[in-house]
Amino acid sequence: MTQSVLVSVAWPYANGPRHIGHVAGFGVPSDVFARYQRMVGNEVLMISGTDEHGTPLLVQADKEGVTVKELADRYNRQIVEDLAGLGLTYDLFTRTTTRNHYAVVQELFKGLYDNGYMIKETTQGAVSPSTGRTLPDRYIEGTCPICNYPEARGDQCDNCGNQLDPSDLINPVSKINGETPEFVETEHFLLDLPSLADALGEWLRGREDWRPNVLKFSLNLLDDLRPRAMTRDIDWGVPIPVEGWQDNNAKKLYVWFDAVVGYLSASIEWAWRSGQPDAWKQWWQNPEATGYYFMGKDNITFHSQIWPAELLGYAGKGSKGGTLHEYGEINLPTEVVSSEYLTMSGSKFSSSKGVVIYVKDFLAEFGPDPLRYFIAVAGPENTDTDFTWDEFVRRVNNELANGWGNLVNRTVAMANKNFGEVPAPGALTESDQKILDLAASTFDVVGEALAASKFKAGITAAMHVVGEANAYIAEQEPWKLAKDETQRERLATVLWTALQVVSDCNVLLTPYLPHIAQQVHETLGRDGVWAATPVIEEVTDDMPVELVGVDLPEAGQTYPVITGDYTSQQAVWKRIDVVAGTPLDKPQPLIQKLDPELAETGPEWAPILSES
Repeated sequence: MTQSVLVSVAWPYANGPRHIGHVAGFGVPSDVFARYQRMVGNEVLMISGTDEHGTPLLVQADKEGVTVKELADRYNRQIVEDLAGLGLTYDLFTRTTTRNHYAVVQELFKGLYDNGYMIKETTQGAVSPSTGRTLPDRYIEGTCPICNYPEARGDQCDNCGNQLDPSDLINPVSKINGETPEFVETEHFLLDLPSLADALGEWLRGREDWRPNVLKFSLNLLDDLRPRAMTRDIDWGVPIPVEGWQDNNAKKLYVWFDAVVGYLSASIEWAWRSGQPDAWKQWWQNPEATGYYFMGKDNITFHSQIWPAELLGYAGKGSKGGTLHEYGEINLPTEVVSSEYLTMSGSKFSSSKGVVIYVKDFLAEFGPDPLRYFIAVAGPENTDTDFTWDEFVRRVNNELANGWGNLVNRTVAMANKNFGEVPAPGALTESDQKILDLAASTFDVVGEALAASKFKAGITAAMHVVGEANAYIAEQEPWKLAKDETQRERLATVLWTALQVVSDCNVLLTPYLPHIAQQVHETLGRDGVWAATPVIEEVTDDMPVELVGVDLPEAGQTYPVITGDYTSQQAVWKRIDVVAGTPLDKPQPLIQKLDPELAETGPEWAPILSES
């Protein structure tokens, strides 16, 4: 039975280009999952965009001497190019500075406000003494007052998981310039989390199949629920849609309030651009639909606590009750799929610290699939993982090139040389049947892993078949059979068997290695698009919406989006029979082996630094 599957992917921040640590958390895992879901016949909506509000963009714009809009435009385009180049199959990758996004964010806020879940309080706000600018919670660090962790942030402690306010921190400092912030009284709207605690807790305790680290962290948050500010003293963001506030250009909605609403606004924009304005409801209002949210572990709280609480309050599901509003009752996440950190020599990837390998540079030198493979097989799925050039070179050369690439090339090359086509098999031996049965049974093994977001287990199982297929060829020695005319039928049978297993492995590896999968599809003498790739289109911000407030996005502006036609691709999750008589050309090398010296030096743009 076909299922509607929403794939919500964390919104990369548009204050700079993305590095491989970012895409290890949100990008590659979400695309592997989405590609698999499409292959099994489910209707997938994969959405995201660039997150373009908040103080960090203002700070970066000041550094670069440009307006914040110019900065957002530039990095939005760079990120779009990077993610499309990586082959991430978004149905729509948009941005948060569209008029549609502002309208959807304001509707969610108004629904929460009308239902009584946005309360007004005077709070302590952190301000930079040198600039007078409000400092975002996440840009203030200090010692946690609960567990004494020295690098707690102003919104939460990653060590003990407790929610914090910047004023709670011991010895707080600004991550922007190292100064000690000043705290001033300021009035804000807060999301009344305590009034949503029972509903949130009931929902969370029903999430039995989440990754253990995500569920444990999320449940711990329930122990210390406090109202949380959803507005900020800042002039860059979505206006607060409340009389007396909407025209105040010094106060806007919190960037994290509007960012998570982006999943809904992107879906609504996709529906409108597809010519079916109500199509988004299939994934958001249909109780049979499922929704998976992909991100790094530092964003868990916003997806397992804040966003579900907002949706519950919008639907009037908290202790204060309430009524339904324009978007009705919206589905809560089925699963929050969070990855740990990809580090480099033990350090979390950080542009500000210079510990960074940019996606753009990586793609230019190595292409997308080697990176996709590394993230899948050696990435931070359940624990922090260290990226090293030595490990990257080893994985690419030993596993991708010598394993998968060699299997495809030598199998097709021998069939081409000896038959010029897929040969017709004779009677199968026990060895032939054994490798065919292994490949066939692995569809269920890999499929179950992918459905459960266990990407490392899935690719390990697929590559096991690759290894066994190479062992089968070594055992059968078709190069010797080719020298004996009396073994012609046996040679045909061995090569047909190997070609069928190559075809099977290509299906199993398609979600992980879509670009190579397309090449293998063609190498096997097949036509058409097997694994679709995304495209970049220029669109106009011209959706008809109603907005309130000042400093709104101008209608008619153009911007790039990632989209694509993924319904007409041939990729399906089942054995594709190889057909005897299909012409086979001499294959071209699939995977370029890397210079072993790279493992010791790194590339020029990301060299391995000497410890001396």
